Amino acid sequence: MESSRKSFITIALVVIASTSLLYTYKKLFRAETASAVILKNDTIDQGTLLSIDYMRKQNYPGSDLQIEQTLSPGSNYNQYIASYKSENLKIYGLLTVPFGKRPTHGWPAIIFIHGYIRPSTYKTTELYVPYVRNLAKNGYIVFKPDFRGHDKSEGKPDSQYFSPSYTIDILNAMASVKRYPDTNPEKIGMWGHSDGGNVILRSVVVNKTDIKAAVIWGGVVAPYTDLTTNWQLRVPYHQPIEDLKIENNHLPEILAEYGTPSSNPNFWKTIEPLNYLADITTPIQLDTGDSDEQVPPDFSLKLKNKLQAIGKVAEYYNYPMGDHNISSPNFEIAMKFTVDFFDSYLK
Repeated sequence: MESSRKSFITIALVVIASTSLLYTYKKLFRAETASAVILKNDTIDQGTLLSIDYMRKQNYPGSDLQIEQTLSPGSNYNQYIASYKSENLKIYGLLTVPFGKRPTHGWPAIIFIHGYIRPSTYKTTELYVPYVRNLAKNGYIVFKPDFRGHDKSEGKPDSQYFSPSYTIDILNAMASVKRYPDTNPEKIGMWGHSDGGNVILRSVVVNKTDIKAAVIWGGVVAPYTDLTTNWQLRVPYHQPIEDLKIENNHLPEILAEYGTPSSNPNFWKTIEPLNYLADITTPIQLDTGDSDEQVPPDFSLKLKNKLQAIGKVAEYYNYPMGDHNISSPNFEIAMKFTVDFFDSYLK
Protein backbone atom coordinates (compact mmCIF):
# COMPACT_ATOMS: atom_id res chain seq x y z
CA MET A 1 0.00 0.00 0.00
CA GLU A 2 2.84 2.37 0.91
CA SER A 3 4.67 1.69 -2.35
CA SER A 4 1.45 2.33 -4.31
CA ARG A 5 0.93 5.64 -2.50
CA LYS A 6 4.50 6.75 -3.20
CA SER A 7 4.08 5.84 -6.85
CA PHE A 8 0.96 7.94 -7.09
CA ILE A 9 2.65 10.93 -5.43
CA THR A 10 5.52 10.66 -7.87
CA ILE A 11 3.10 10.67 -10.80
CA ALA A 12 1.24 13.66 -9.36
CA LEU A 13 4.46 15.63 -8.96
CA VAL A 14 5.26 15.00 -12.59
CA VAL A 15 1.77 16.20 -13.48
CA ILE A 16 2.21 19.46 -11.63
CA ALA A 17 5.66 20.06 -13.10
CA SER A 18 4.69 19.39 -16.68
CA THR A 19 1.99 20.07 -19.22
CA SER A 20 0.72 16.49 -19.22
CA LEU A 21 -2.05 16.96 -16.64
CA LEU A 22 -4.83 15.92 -19.00
CA TYR A 23 -3.03 12.81 -20.24
CA THR A 24 -2.10 11.65 -16.73
CA TYR A 25 -5.61 11.97 -15.34
CA LYS A 26 -7.08 10.19 -18.35
CA LYS A 27 -4.60 7.34 -17.91
CA LEU A 28 -5.10 7.05 -14.14
CA PHE A 29 -8.90 7.06 -14.33
CA ARG A 30 -9.50 5.49 -17.75
CA ALA A 31 -11.51 2.55 -16.36
CA GLU A 32 -13.88 4.82 -14.45
CA THR A 33 -14.14 7.28 -17.31
CA ALA A 34 -15.11 4.61 -19.82
CA SER A 35 -18.33 3.96 -17.91
CA ALA A 36 -18.94 7.52 -16.74
CA VAL A 37 -18.54 9.71 -19.81
CA ILE A 38 -21.75 11.61 -20.56
CA LEU A 39 -22.51 11.86 -24.26
CA LYS A 40 -23.90 15.20 -25.37
CA ASN A 41 -26.47 13.55 -27.60
CA ASP A 42 -27.92 11.66 -24.65
CA THR A 43 -27.99 14.18 -21.81
CA ILE A 44 -26.42 17.35 -20.46
CA ASP A 45 -22.63 17.22 -20.14
CA GLN A 46 -20.95 17.35 -16.74
CA GLY A 47 -19.57 20.84 -17.20
CA THR A 48 -23.03 22.28 -17.78
CA LEU A 49 -24.43 20.42 -14.78
CA LEU A 50 -21.76 22.04 -12.61
CA SER A 51 -22.24 25.59 -13.85
CA ILE A 52 -23.55 28.00 -11.25
CA ASP A 53 -26.07 29.57 -13.63
CA TYR A 54 -27.47 26.16 -14.57
CA MET A 55 -27.75 25.08 -10.93
CA ARG A 56 -29.56 28.30 -10.05
CA LYS A 57 -32.27 27.46 -12.57
CA GLN A 58 -32.98 24.04 -11.08
CA ASN A 59 -35.48 23.17 -8.36
CA TYR A 60 -34.54 21.59 -5.04
CA PRO A 61 -37.92 20.75 -3.48
CA GLY A 62 -36.83 18.11 -0.99
CA SER A 63 -39.70 16.24 0.65
CA ASP A 64 -41.32 15.71 4.01
CA LEU A 65 -38.84 14.29 6.51
CA GLN A 66 -39.70 10.72 7.42
CA ILE A 67 -38.69 9.41 10.84
CA GLU A 68 -37.12 6.01 10.25
CA GLN A 69 -35.80 5.24 13.72
CA THR A 70 -35.90 6.80 17.20
CA LEU A 71 -32.53 6.90 18.95
CA SER A 72 -31.60 7.51 22.57
CA PRO A 73 -32.13 11.19 23.46
CA GLY A 74 -29.36 13.63 24.18
CA SER A 75 -29.15 15.91 27.20
CA ASN A 76 -31.95 18.21 26.04
CA TYR A 77 -32.89 16.97 22.59
CA ASN A 78 -34.39 13.95 20.84
CA GLN A 79 -32.48 12.07 18.15
CA TYR A 80 -33.78 10.25 15.10
CA ILE A 81 -32.71 8.64 11.87
CA ALA A 82 -34.74 10.49 9.24
CA SER A 83 -34.96 10.33 5.46
CA TYR A 84 -35.90 12.60 2.57
CA LYS A 85 -35.83 12.60 -1.22
CA SER A 86 -33.14 14.07 -3.46
CA GLU A 87 -33.36 13.46 -7.22
CA ASN A 88 -35.65 10.47 -6.50
CA LEU A 89 -33.02 8.98 -4.18
CA LYS A 90 -33.85 8.18 -0.58
CA ILE A 91 -31.27 9.96 1.56
CA TYR A 92 -30.86 9.27 5.25
CA GLY A 93 -29.48 11.44 8.02
CA LEU A 94 -29.24 12.14 11.73
CA LEU A 95 -31.91 14.52 13.02
CA THR A 96 -31.93 16.19 16.45
CA VAL A 97 -34.88 18.19 17.81
CA PRO A 98 -34.71 20.20 21.08
CA PHE A 99 -36.83 19.38 24.09
CA GLY A 100 -39.06 22.03 25.59
CA LYS A 101 -41.58 24.55 24.39
CA ARG A 102 -41.36 25.16 20.69
CA PRO A 103 -40.68 28.83 19.86
CA THR A 104 -43.58 30.64 18.23
CA HIS A 105 -42.04 30.43 14.76
CA GLY A 106 -40.22 27.14 15.32
CA TRP A 107 -36.65 26.19 16.19
CA PRO A 108 -33.74 27.51 14.15
CA ALA A 109 -32.06 24.73 12.19
CA ILE A 110 -28.56 23.86 11.03
CA ILE A 111 -27.77 21.62 8.07
CA PHE A 112 -24.63 19.76 9.13
CA ILE A 113 -22.33 18.76 6.24
CA HIS A 114 -19.68 16.19 7.01
CA GLY A 115 -16.28 16.02 5.35
CA TYR A 116 -14.91 13.22 3.24
CA ILE A 117 -15.23 9.82 4.88
CA ARG A 118 -14.72 6.73 2.78
CA PRO A 119 -18.28 5.79 1.78
CA SER A 120 -17.73 2.09 2.49
CA THR A 121 -16.95 2.84 6.15
CA TYR A 122 -19.27 5.80 6.80
CA LYS A 123 -21.98 5.33 9.47
CA THR A 124 -24.76 7.80 10.24
CA THR A 125 -24.31 7.78 14.01
CA GLU A 126 -20.51 7.66 14.09
CA LEU A 127 -18.02 10.56 13.99
CA TYR A 128 -18.93 14.23 14.51
CA VAL A 129 -20.83 13.24 17.66
CA PRO A 130 -19.45 16.10 19.84
CA TYR A 131 -19.99 18.59 17.02
CA VAL A 132 -23.66 17.70 16.59
CA ARG A 133 -24.14 17.52 20.36
CA ASN A 134 -22.83 21.03 20.93
CA LEU A 135 -25.10 22.53 18.30
CA ALA A 136 -28.14 20.51 19.34
CA LYS A 137 -27.90 21.32 23.06
CA ASN A 138 -27.85 25.04 22.27
CA GLY A 139 -31.39 25.03 20.93
CA TYR A 140 -31.00 24.07 17.29
CA ILE A 141 -32.60 21.44 15.13
CA VAL A 142 -29.60 19.76 13.51
CA PHE A 143 -29.82 17.59 10.42
CA LYS A 144 -26.70 15.76 9.25
CA PRO A 145 -27.50 14.18 5.87
CA ASP A 146 -25.60 11.14 4.66
CA PHE A 147 -24.56 11.91 1.11
CA ARG A 148 -25.81 9.56 -1.59
CA GLY A 149 -23.97 6.25 -1.50
CA HIS A 150 -23.11 6.64 2.21
CA ASP A 151 -24.45 4.13 4.74
CA LYS A 152 -28.10 3.49 3.76
CA SER A 153 -28.50 6.45 1.40
CA GLU A 154 -29.36 5.40 -2.13
CA GLY A 155 -27.23 6.21 -5.16
CA LYS A 156 -23.50 6.18 -5.79
CA PRO A 157 -20.82 8.26 -4.06
CA ASP A 158 -19.61 11.20 -6.09
CA SER A 159 -17.13 14.07 -6.10
CA GLN A 160 -17.66 17.18 -4.03
CA TYR A 161 -15.71 19.23 -6.56
CA PHE A 162 -16.51 17.89 -10.01
CA SER A 163 -20.16 16.93 -9.61
CA PRO A 164 -23.18 18.87 -8.31
CA SER A 165 -24.60 15.72 -6.66
CA TYR A 166 -23.75 16.49 -3.03
CA THR A 167 -24.78 20.13 -3.32
CA ILE A 168 -28.10 18.93 -4.75
CA ASP A 169 -28.49 16.58 -1.77
CA ILE A 170 -27.79 19.43 0.65
CA LEU A 171 -30.15 21.91 -0.99
CA ASN A 172 -32.88 19.25 -0.96
CA ALA A 173 -32.05 18.54 2.69
CA MET A 174 -32.51 22.22 3.49
CA ALA A 175 -35.86 22.30 1.70
CA SER A 176 -36.93 19.19 3.63
CA VAL A 177 -35.92 20.64 7.00
CA LYS A 178 -37.80 23.85 6.18
CA ARG A 179 -40.93 21.72 5.75
CA TYR A 180 -40.48 20.02 9.14
CA PRO A 181 -43.23 21.36 11.46
CA ASP A 182 -40.88 22.26 14.35
CA THR A 183 -38.50 24.31 12.16
CA ASN A 184 -38.46 28.06 11.68
CA PRO A 185 -38.05 28.08 7.87
CA GLU A 186 -36.62 31.61 7.96
CA LYS A 187 -33.75 30.62 10.27
CA ILE A 188 -31.64 28.02 8.49
CA GLY A 189 -27.85 27.82 8.74
CA MET A 190 -25.16 25.43 7.52
CA TRP A 191 -22.09 23.99 9.21
CA GLY A 192 -19.48 22.15 7.14
CA HIS A 193 -16.13 20.48 7.64
CA SER A 194 -13.32 20.00 5.12
CA ASP A 195 -14.87 18.91 1.79
CA GLY A 196 -18.22 19.87 3.30
CA GLY A 197 -17.00 23.46 3.22
CA ASN A 198 -16.74 23.24 -0.54
CA VAL A 199 -20.35 22.08 -0.69
CA ILE A 200 -21.38 25.04 1.48
CA LEU A 201 -19.55 27.49 -0.76
CA ARG A 202 -21.37 26.18 -3.82
CA SER A 203 -24.67 26.15 -1.91
CA VAL A 204 -24.48 29.81 -0.84
CA VAL A 205 -23.82 31.03 -4.38
CA VAL A 206 -26.55 28.82 -5.87
CA ASN A 207 -29.15 29.71 -3.21
CA LYS A 208 -28.61 33.39 -2.47
CA THR A 209 -31.44 33.95 0.01
CA ASP A 210 -32.29 31.00 2.27
CA ILE A 211 -29.01 30.25 4.06
CA LYS A 212 -28.83 32.81 6.85
CA ALA A 213 -25.42 31.85 8.29
CA ALA A 214 -22.64 29.41 7.44
CA VAL A 215 -19.66 28.11 9.42
CA ILE A 216 -16.82 26.18 7.75
CA TRP A 217 -14.09 24.32 9.64
CA GLY A 218 -10.93 23.36 7.75
CA GLY A 219 -12.69 24.01 4.47
CA VAL A 220 -11.54 23.04 1.00
CA VAL A 221 -12.62 26.42 -0.31
CA ALA A 222 -9.91 26.74 -2.95
CA PRO A 223 -10.09 27.68 -6.63
CA TYR A 224 -10.09 25.02 -9.31
CA THR A 225 -6.50 25.85 -10.15
CA ASP A 226 -5.70 24.13 -6.83
CA LEU A 227 -8.33 21.41 -7.00
CA THR A 228 -7.19 20.18 -10.42
CA THR A 229 -3.48 20.03 -9.57
CA ASN A 230 -3.63 17.70 -6.58
CA TRP A 231 -3.44 20.28 -3.79
CA GLN A 232 -3.00 17.43 -1.29
CA LEU A 233 0.72 17.48 -2.12
CA ARG A 234 1.00 20.77 -0.25
CA VAL A 235 0.30 19.06 3.07
CA PRO A 236 1.85 16.04 4.85
CA TYR A 237 -1.23 13.81 4.60
CA HIS A 238 -1.89 12.08 1.29
CA GLN A 239 -5.12 10.27 0.56
CA PRO A 240 -5.11 6.71 -0.72
CA ILE A 241 -5.76 6.35 -4.44
CA GLU A 242 -9.15 4.75 -3.69
CA ASP A 243 -10.34 7.98 -2.07
CA LEU A 244 -8.76 10.25 -4.67
CA LYS A 245 -10.64 8.41 -7.41
CA ILE A 246 -13.95 9.23 -5.73
CA GLU A 247 -13.03 12.85 -5.04
CA ASN A 248 -11.81 13.31 -8.63
CA ASN A 249 -14.78 11.54 -10.21
CA HIS A 250 -15.75 13.24 -13.53
CA LEU A 251 -12.53 15.26 -13.67
CA PRO A 252 -11.09 13.32 -16.64
CA GLU A 253 -14.18 13.87 -18.77
CA ILE A 254 -14.34 17.56 -17.86
CA LEU A 255 -10.68 18.02 -18.76
CA ALA A 256 -11.16 16.10 -22.00
CA GLU A 257 -14.13 18.26 -22.96
CA TYR A 258 -13.09 21.67 -21.69
CA GLY A 259 -9.35 21.65 -21.00
CA THR A 260 -7.58 22.89 -17.88
CA PRO A 261 -8.26 26.08 -15.90
CA SER A 262 -5.22 27.69 -17.52
CA SER A 263 -6.11 26.67 -21.08
CA ASN A 264 -9.84 27.50 -20.84
CA PRO A 265 -10.41 29.95 -17.96
CA ASN A 266 -13.76 31.13 -19.30
CA PHE A 267 -15.33 27.70 -18.81
CA TRP A 268 -13.87 27.18 -15.34
CA LYS A 269 -15.21 30.55 -14.23
CA THR A 270 -18.73 29.30 -14.93
CA ILE A 271 -18.39 26.45 -12.41
CA GLU A 272 -16.17 28.27 -9.89
CA PRO A 273 -18.06 29.41 -6.75
CA LEU A 274 -15.26 31.87 -5.96
CA ASN A 275 -16.18 33.69 -9.17
CA TYR A 276 -19.63 34.45 -7.69
CA LEU A 277 -18.69 35.82 -4.28
CA ALA A 278 -20.30 39.17 -5.09
CA ASP A 279 -23.70 37.42 -5.05
CA ILE A 280 -23.31 35.98 -1.56
CA THR A 281 -25.67 37.32 1.11
CA THR A 282 -24.80 34.70 3.74
CA PRO A 283 -22.54 35.72 6.65
CA ILE A 284 -19.67 33.22 6.80
CA GLN A 285 -17.34 32.18 9.61
CA LEU A 286 -14.15 30.30 8.73
CA ASP A 287 -12.17 28.29 11.30
CA THR A 288 -8.82 26.58 10.79
CA GLY A 289 -6.09 24.89 12.80
CA ASP A 290 -2.63 26.19 12.01
CA SER A 291 -1.24 22.65 12.26
CA ASP A 292 -3.77 21.21 9.81
CA GLU A 293 -1.96 18.47 7.88
CA GLN A 294 -4.80 17.83 5.43
CA VAL A 295 -6.08 21.18 4.15
CA PRO A 296 -3.96 24.34 3.88
CA PRO A 297 -5.35 26.99 6.27
CA ASP A 298 -4.62 29.67 3.68
CA PHE A 299 -7.58 28.39 1.64
CA SER A 300 -9.86 29.85 4.33
CA LEU A 301 -7.75 32.94 4.99
CA LYS A 302 -7.76 33.88 1.30
CA LEU A 303 -11.53 33.39 1.11
CA LYS A 304 -12.03 35.61 4.15
CA ASN A 305 -9.89 38.33 2.58
CA LYS A 306 -11.79 38.14 -0.70
CA LEU A 307 -15.17 38.34 1.04
CA GLN A 308 -14.20 41.26 3.25
CA ALA A 309 -12.65 43.10 0.30
CA ILE A 310 -16.08 43.22 -1.40
CA GLY A 311 -17.98 44.14 1.76
CA LYS A 312 -19.30 40.71 2.74
CA VAL A 313 -19.65 39.52 6.35
CA ALA A 314 -16.79 37.12 7.05
CA GLU A 315 -14.98 36.07 10.21
CA TYR A 316 -11.79 34.04 10.46
CA TYR A 317 -10.28 32.20 13.43
CA ASN A 318 -7.03 30.29 13.36
CA TYR A 319 -6.22 28.07 16.34
CA PRO A 320 -2.59 27.56 17.43
CA MET A 321 -1.58 23.90 17.25
CA GLY A 322 -5.02 23.13 15.88
CA ASP A 323 -5.39 20.07 13.63
CA HIS A 324 -7.79 19.45 10.77
CA ASN A 325 -10.63 18.67 13.20
CA ILE A 326 -9.74 21.57 15.51
CA SER A 327 -9.78 19.05 18.35
CA SER A 328 -8.63 19.51 21.96
CA PRO A 329 -7.50 21.91 23.36
CA ASN A 330 -9.11 24.19 20.74
CA PHE A 331 -12.41 22.40 20.24
CA GLU A 332 -14.41 24.07 23.02
CA ILE A 333 -13.43 27.63 22.14
CA ALA A 334 -13.95 26.98 18.42
CA MET A 335 -17.38 25.56 19.12
CA LYS A 336 -18.20 28.57 21.31
CA PHE A 337 -17.31 30.92 18.46
CA THR A 338 -19.44 28.77 16.16
CA VAL A 339 -22.49 28.80 18.42
CA ASP A 340 -22.13 32.54 19.08
CA PHE A 341 -22.04 33.16 15.33
CA PHE A 342 -25.17 31.11 14.70
CA ASP A 343 -26.91 32.76 17.65
CA SER A 344 -26.19 36.18 16.10
CA TYR A 345 -27.91 35.35 12.82
CA LEU A 346 -30.41 32.58 13.59
CA LYS A 347 -31.91 33.65 16.92
